[in-house]
Amino acid sequence: MKPIVQISLDLTNINEALETATLARRAGVDWLEAGTPLILAEGLHGVRALREAFPDAPVVADLKTMDGGYLEAEMMAKAGATHVVVMAQAHPETIKCVVQAGADFGCEVMGDNLGYPSMVDGAKILEDLGCGYVIHHIGYDERRGIAAAGQRMPSPLDELREVVDAVKVPVQAVGGLSLEQAIECPKLGAPLVVLGAPLTIDADAFKTADGDLEGSLRMICDAIHAQDVPSF
Repeated sequence: MKPIVQISLDLTNINEALETATLARRAGVDWLEAGTPLILAEGLHGVRALREAFPDAPVVADLKTMDGGYLEAEMMAKAGATHVVVMAQAHPETIKCVVQAGADFGCEVMGDNLGYPSMVDGAKILEDLGCGYVIHHIGYDERRGIAAAGQRMPSPLDELREVVDAVKVPVQAVGGLSLEQAIECPKLGAPLVVLGAPLTIDADAFKTADGDLEGSLRMICDAIHAQDVPSF
């Protein structure tokens, strides 16, 4: 399969999300993510706006579902999301409900192992319960808190190979990656590359990063799309 580039629209208003998504699509980004900040600020309206503006683009709703799985997935799918996110930390019945709703409403399910005691076990559980993708995720607060304590900041690359080897579904590595690390992800077995903070979004202000964002995204997309990765 060819690697997929996804931009995380971790913004807090629809207009800025649409502007950023427009330049991202021009630059070659494949998937658009309604990030958690956008969903918190704009709700289903943000997902609908992305679907209306980009009718052919996959739209990931990063709701990080922990409960009420069927209803949340149904609502996002009906608003136009093609992918929804459920947490490994959720009860297994919640994960099953999200997977069932995905099947019922034509929406794919991504499982996120953020905060799971064993990241590898979390990935296995998500796959076993029917998630079609695994998001291997080191959280924003976790990274910053550990760094503030003077310790080495954790990275999803620390256990990425173990997670990739543990599952048969495509893996996405998320959490503080540098530009160079993001581009290398497909070679490490994670073909779904997310571009978000700090690469494209100002993580402190949750606004689009300064500079030639479109030019930077085009260069990143070209480098990622040029790679070949194993099929799933």
